[in-house]
Amino acid sequence: MKDMQGKVAIVTGGAAGIGRATALLFARAGAQVVVADWSEAAGREVVEAIEREGGEALWQRVDVSRDEDCSAMVDATLRHFGRLDIAFNNAGVSGRIARTDDQGLDNWHKVIGVNLTGVFQCMVHELRAMKAHGGAIINTASVAGVKGAPYSAAYSASKHGVIGLTRSAAREYGKYGIRINAVCPGYIQTAMADEIAASSAPGSSDALLAASALRRAAEPGEVAELVLWLSSDKASFVTGAHYLVDGGLIA
Repeated sequence: MKDMQGKVAIVTGGAAGIGRATALLFARAGAQVVVADWSEAAGREVVEAIEREGGEALWQRVDVSRDEDCSAMVDATLRHFGRLDIAFNNAGVSGRIARTDDQGLDNWHKVIGVNLTGVFQCMVHELRAMKAHGGAIINTASVAGVKGAPYSAAYSASKHGVIGLTRSAAREYGKYGIRINAVCPGYIQTAMADEIAASSAPGSSDALLAASALRRAAEPGEVAELVLWLSSDKASFVTGAHYLVDGGLIA
């Protein structure tokens, strides 16, 4: 089904993991996709994969912690495709695994700058592009945005902030036909998850999986399916919500 035919979507962090899976799924559903990431080689590979399947895509370099990059990303989208209907603000970093008093200000500023300020900056420009015709914005939060995450204070704070930002903006922009929601992934098989596991105490990943109802990690595509639904007309009455994709970890 080409549910997204005629739609234009931006995916930040689109070169890998959940972002890559979502960019491919959007394209398969008929959308024209802007793959936005700081990694040119990986980003262009995603664009090529979309084009090999007959889709249309554009690579755009972006560091979401830089407002000028966020503005340029939306401007390039409008120039190339003429409109913006969907934005998946997914770019993020995990930050340092350490006690709160050892996290360090540099780590704090980096994590908040990408995970929270980056989402805010992207949204500012996306909202301006969508106000005339409506649209859907989905932000990546985390299970760490709804519960404490020991040794990841900056990351958890940033993801709590994403949920608050999502809820607040949803109440402001509903009158423009813009729906804004968040997804909260748990343990997903991505490079970031591997980095976190490598920096954590031995056995931490196994304990996390054992605490979930499904006793396994998810594939990135399982999160992408939820993002696709939230972006579609099938979720036409859903806004200001955050959805757990955690295999029952929080339950």
